[in-house]
Amino acid sequence: MTARLLDGKAIAAEVEAEVRRDAGELAGRGITPGLVAVRVGEDPASEVYVRNKARKAVELGLRGTQEHLPADTTQSQLMSLIEKLNRDDEVDGILIQLPLPAHIDSSTVLRAVDPAKDVDGFHPINVGRLHLGEATLAPCTPAGVIRMLDAAGVTLRGKHAVVIGRSNIVGKPVAALLLGRDCTVTVCHSRTRDLPAIAREADILVAAIGRPLFVTGDMVREGAIVVDVGINRVNPGSAESAMIRDEGKRAALEAGKSVLVGDVEFTAAIEKASWITPVPGGVGPMTIAMLMKNTVTAATERRG
Repeated sequence: MTARLLDGKAIAAEVEAEVRRDAGELAGRGITPGLVAVRVGEDPASEVYVRNKARKAVELGLRGTQEHLPADTTQSQLMSLIEKLNRDDEVDGILIQLPLPAHIDSSTVLRAVDPAKDVDGFHPINVGRLHLGEATLAPCTPAGVIRMLDAAGVTLRGKHAVVIGRSNIVGKPVAALLLGRDCTVTVCHSRTRDLPAIAREADILVAAIGRPLFVTGDMVREGAIVVDVGINRVNPGSAESAMIRDEGKRAALEAGKSVLVGDVEFTAAIEKASWITPVPGGVGPMTIAMLMKNTVTAATERRG
């Protein structure tokens, strides 16, 4: 068996088309959904992420802007900005780009965002609603995973889903979403005993542990659906580079270039799975698409 690919770029394009349509309907009522990304410091990756999010928002008919604060910004100053954005009726979505500088308490900052504008789905109120099975702004990557499974025509009811990883950003919320779709869910982590045996029981295997090529081929059940949330950069000469079997990526490493790999050993898993997400081009593109969808949803809910 060779798995079919769950093409994140194609599915994200479908979501973006829906966002563009919905934003156009709101524009007919004089409403332009507004997304503001707040970035503190000079982290290069954060700069790229925020720029891409703002650009995508504008491309889809939203108002996408960013607030960039210096690295020495105090927590009080950041909280004052969030309070200002909470009061601004033109702002429908507030995104706090993580990581924040070490002297700022990220948890306190995320709790300060108005839950109605929390398009990342990180506020405790939205987290609680998610686990209660209520309609809410769900975290973007987990929501994207569910959208990809739906796009594959997968019936989730009754399936055994195994989630490897228990982070608040992906592992726990994707488990809650799968439970809400009537899956039986097992959440595994670094302390789980005999994890490979549990993984082999999965009809749906979600890898979100942040360790390159952690899920090997012998951990995948025949016919399973494999969703690889991990995005890991592997450099030439590293221990992880010796584990890579993909010919194209090996060639890049031999040429002195770094490569992106997931948490799943793709070349082995694709021979056993029925569906699998590639890295890159799988779950990654869904995150920004679902962020845009959350922003339009927030605008629609806030403005009736």
